[in-house]
Amino acid sequence: MSFLIVGASVAGTRTAIALRQRGFAGHIVLLESEEHWPYDKPPLSKDLLAEEHVPDVPRLLTPELATEFALDVRLGVRATALDPVRRVVVTHTGEQFSYEQLVIATGAHARTLPIRAVPAGVHTLRTLDDATALREALTGRPRVAVVGAGFIGAEFASAARGRGLDVTLIEALEIPMSQVLGDEVGREIASIHALGGAQLITGARVECFRGSEHVEGVVLADGSEVPADLVVVGVGAVPNTQWLEDSGLPIDGGVHCSDAFEVEGFPSIFAIGDLALRRHPLLGVRARIEHWTNAGEQADAVAAIVTGAEPPAPQLPYVWSDQYGSRIQIVGRPSLGELAHREGAIAEGRFRAVYTDTDHHPIAQVSVNDPRAVAAFRKNHRRGGSLAGLVGEPTPAR
Repeated sequence: MSFLIVGASVAGTRTAIALRQRGFAGHIVLLESEEHWPYDKPPLSKDLLAEEHVPDVPRLLTPELATEFALDVRLGVRATALDPVRRVVVTHTGEQFSYEQLVIATGAHARTLPIRAVPAGVHTLRTLDDATALREALTGRPRVAVVGAGFIGAEFASAARGRGLDVTLIEALEIPMSQVLGDEVGREIASIHALGGAQLITGARVECFRGSEHVEGVVLADGSEVPADLVVVGVGAVPNTQWLEDSGLPIDGGVHCSDAFEVEGFPSIFAIGDLALRRHPLLGVRARIEHWTNAGEQADAVAAIVTGAEPPAPQLPYVWSDQYGSRIQIVGRPSLGELAHREGAIAEGRFRAVYTDTDHHPIAQVSVNDPRAVAAFRKNHRRGGSLAGLVGEPTPAR
């Protein structure tokens, strides 16, 4: 049996390796649109931008590993179309790759602002080339503006502040990440920017950029301007499904797939990673989970399903973010629960918030600089524990 995997980030690469580790002996072809050997992405907005750090990232796959696992890796090959009837993927060069089973792991790309005239100096941060360009730009000690105060924007702001640069974050929401964390916790997490020496402007919409050849500032809808020589736009990501538009696959909001990651209506095709839209078995909702850990877990699950093994037990979504010397960790989906307990504060160096469902069982947690709290939450959740069992006498949210 032949396996074709389109996309060689965490999800695609780990699927290929996991298939071999589980005894799959068929031909495996891995297509990757970038020219680089597959690399790990979390350092792009963290370590790679630090002033003293050597500009390199850990590799998910090397030529030596590809040989060891007998993987046919094609770099710089971009998929442009899929014909599921003929079971063929067409690339930008016109080359066709046939398959018996297909894994779609093309991930997502950075969302851009709906602004026509974008001068030089305005960047997004999603790939190694993006990070390399930004690292070079930071050496000129520019005034930095960051559009979007989510994790990518916040991590870049933190890296820029670590170099001693003037940084202003511009956020459309009145409270950053309130749609994920709620107002109270969102406000607390956002306080990390002031403590880190960055300026935060909220409830602000970007109208345009000033500067013809190179950016000189960000003009806001109220007419005010943020001076900037370097702008990073971090306003989310869009699933890379454009190459599937004529395939007949269900791709509205992501690639729709079953609990077993099979694309709905196409049992020989799997979708995993950032673009997979499926019902999460523990959350009970259909969602795309754009987390590093999720990609690896889904890859292992698909490899197990294909080889007839028992898939690993599903895990709650988990994501972390390193900002201004602190580590923020989120387990579960806070937006699906109600804030039931909080303790500590960012200014004190440690913080935790716990969210519960309608039966008052803990279903999500946000913690800062408290790795033990993450382990305790997971253990409590596996046992179907209570809020009191997790935090003792709970402190009501204010």
